[in-house]
Amino acid sequence: MDWKKSLKEKLERDNKARRSEAEMKDEEMALFTKFYSESNGCQKVSNSLNIPRFYYRLPAEDEVLQQKLREESRAVFLQRKSRELLDNEELQNLWFLLDKHQSPPMIGDEAMINYTNFQTVGEKAGQKCRPFFTAKVFSKLVHNDPYGRISIMQFFNYVMRKVWLHQTRIGLSLYDVAGQGYLRESDLENYILELIPTLPQLDGLEKSFYSFYVCTAVRKFFFFLDPLRTGKIKIQDILACSFLDDLLELRDEELSKESQESNWFSAPSALRVYGQYLNLDKDHNGMLSKEELSRYGTGTLTSVFLDRVFQECLTYDGEMDYKTYLDFVLALENRKEPAALQYIFKLLDIENKGYLNVFSLNYFFSAIQEQMKIHGQDPVSFQDVKDEIFDMVKPKDPLCITLQDLIQSSQGDTVCSILIDLNGFWTYENREVLVAADGESPADIDDT
Repeated sequence: MDWKKSLKEKLERDNKARRSEAEMKDEEMALFTKFYSESNGCQKVSNSLNIPRFYYRLPAEDEVLQQKLREESRAVFLQRKSRELLDNEELQNLWFLLDKHQSPPMIGDEAMINYTNFQTVGEKAGQKCRPFFTAKVFSKLVHNDPYGRISIMQFFNYVMRKVWLHQTRIGLSLYDVAGQGYLRESDLENYILELIPTLPQLDGLEKSFYSFYVCTAVRKFFFFLDPLRTGKIKIQDILACSFLDDLLELRDEELSKESQESNWFSAPSALRVYGQYLNLDKDHNGMLSKEELSRYGTGTLTSVFLDRVFQECLTYDGEMDYKTYLDFVLALENRKEPAALQYIFKLLDIENKGYLNVFSLNYFFSAIQEQMKIHGQDPVSFQDVKDEIFDMVKPKDPLCITLQDLIQSSQGDTVCSILIDLNGFWTYENREVLVAADGESPADIDDT
């Protein structure tokens, strides 16, 4: 009986020890939870006091009052920013002060100013001019002057450019309906439409053509500045590119004919592009079929390439509208530009692999060979052309060519022309003869 009693007592002690251990774990967890919660609560309070609010929810469409308040506050903000800019009278006064404090001797006809006089003018010019009269600005404009001076004209042009950029930024921001620093397609259309009456070079445009002109102008911005086709462009990107300069160049009443012809935004250029579209549209339905588009340019684009255009680009019942046509024209007229190469590369990449291999090159060049036969020419060997293309591009991977390879090689336009256009291939194949015909020696030709 003693051993039974001993065993029973032992079991009771073990059970009591286990209960005590479980209770200890429960107590430990309760304390941990308590202290952890208190610590997080304190940290949360501390952070809320130190971190400023950085997210503000945009008003919903049904929150009319909040939307109106936001619009009014943005308008007031932009007006305040506009008042901070130098007006014409203040700019004239600045020029007078700079001219009065120039530092001799002059360099030819160029008036110069040293840093001491530069600071003096900054003090006299007024509060609005203070941001321009800094050591940083002065050092940017110092070149090789032996006296450490800067050109007064260069500095004044710098100020004018800055003022113009801020004015344009404010003007574009007025059309930024979302207030997020970007313009949608409709926003930019409204901006350009209201800009037309201020551009003397567009005075001859009929109002019935305005919508086509606006579409033509807007497409260039979106084709080059919105490569991912998000439907919006940052205002900063618009200001940084040269397109706005080209558009506002139309304010010059004495703009030369050559400048107008080379300016996409000019009336002759817009009428040329739209006229080409109408001439291609033989059935006058306002759209272009593949057969109609095949007569574009010299009419030597291959059918294989045109098939890819209609496969990849936006069409309506198998036909192309004016907006899609504009993208097509911008790509083919600017083949050296990365955005244009991206457009064409997507069409050449038939397998959607992100690179061009020998199969892709052969697929497109075989159509060139077929056209050469039709025109009574002896087809060129694909192997020779393939080797030349890889020699020109020098891709990182010797078996395939990426878009980045094409861009970095500076030969992307030539490669694209060889693969999609018989006339482009003929021009490349006979480049030495063409140069010699222009009176240049073939030895002067760049090794491509």
